[in-house]
Amino acid sequence: MSDDVLIKLAATIRARREAAADKSYTRQLLDGGPERCAKKLGEEAVETVIAGVNQSDEALCAEAADLLYHLLVLLEARGVALADVLAVLDQRTAQSGLAEKASRGS
Repeated sequence: MSDDVLIKLAATIRARREAAADKSYTRQLLDGGPERCAKKLGEEAVETVIAGVNQSDEALCAEAADLLYHLLVLLEARGVALADVLAVLDQRTAQSGLAEKASRGS
């Protein structure tokens, strides 16, 4: 698995905007707008938390994959590029987590 799998997935999600809604779950989510995409992301987040607490490693991996997919769909629905999110993460790695968190304020 290459490191750019999220970049490829984001591109696939972007391309699904042009797919037929009756053939693409991603298109159906995008057609629902940011609200629907955010709701689905929230559902997947809860499922990931549950898997993280009391399910198998395989279940956690599956739920984490669903969570990442739905995050990318929400980003696409809002017109936020994955590259922008990755840039924020890259910037944050330049300092310790505690220092970065403190720099954000309350």
